[in-house]
Amino acid sequence: MFIDYIPLMLINMAAGLFLLACFVIKWPDTSDQKIWFTGFFMVGIIALISGLHMSWNWPLPGSYNVAFGEMSVLFGIIFMGAGFSLFYGLSLVPVVIYAFFAGVAAVIIGFRILDLKMTREPFISGIGFILTGLSGMLAPLYLRLWRNKTSRFIAAVVIIFAAIIWLRAGYMAYWTHLSDLSQWKPLTLR
Repeated sequence: MFIDYIPLMLINMAAGLFLLACFVIKWPDTSDQKIWFTGFFMVGIIALISGLHMSWNWPLPGSYNVAFGEMSVLFGIIFMGAGFSLFYGLSLVPVVIYAFFAGVAAVIIGFRILDLKMTREPFISGIGFILTGLSGMLAPLYLRLWRNKTSRFIAAVVIIFAAIIWLRAGYMAYWTHLSDLSQWKPLTLR
C-alpha cells in the first residue's frame, strides 16, 4: 500500500483556481494589487513543495508522479511568480508566457490520461487537466484583453469549472483515503 497526498494537492489547486477566478474578475477594479500576494503565495508554496517531493521521490505507482507531481511544480511556480509580480508591481507578462507553456503540458497530460484511462475517474481527471491547461494557455490573451469584462467573465467561468472538477476529485479522494488508509501503520508500529 502506498501513501499519497494527492487530496491535499487537488484541494490546493482548486483553492488556487478559485482565487485566480476572483482575481481575473476583480483585477482591473482593485487599486492595491498587493492584496493578492498572500493567497497566491499560499497556493504556490504548497503546490511547489508537494510537487517537488512527488517529482523527486515517486511515491505513487507509475506515471501518476509525472502527471500530478510535475504539473504541481509548474502550477506552484506560476502562482508564486504572480504573487511576487503583483506585490512588487511588476508586469505579469513573463508569468502568463510561462503559464502558456505549462498550460500546453497540462492539456497534453489531460488527453493522455483520457487515452490511458488513468485514475479512478479518467474522464473527470482528463477534463480537469484540460480545462486547467486551457486557463494557462489563454492567460496571455486574457492579459491583453483585461479591460474587456466579457473576456474576463469567460476566463473566470473556465477557471471555475476546472476548480469544481478538482474540488470534487479532492473531496472524494479524502473520503476514500480516510477509509482505505484507516488501518495503515508506520513501520515502527508493525
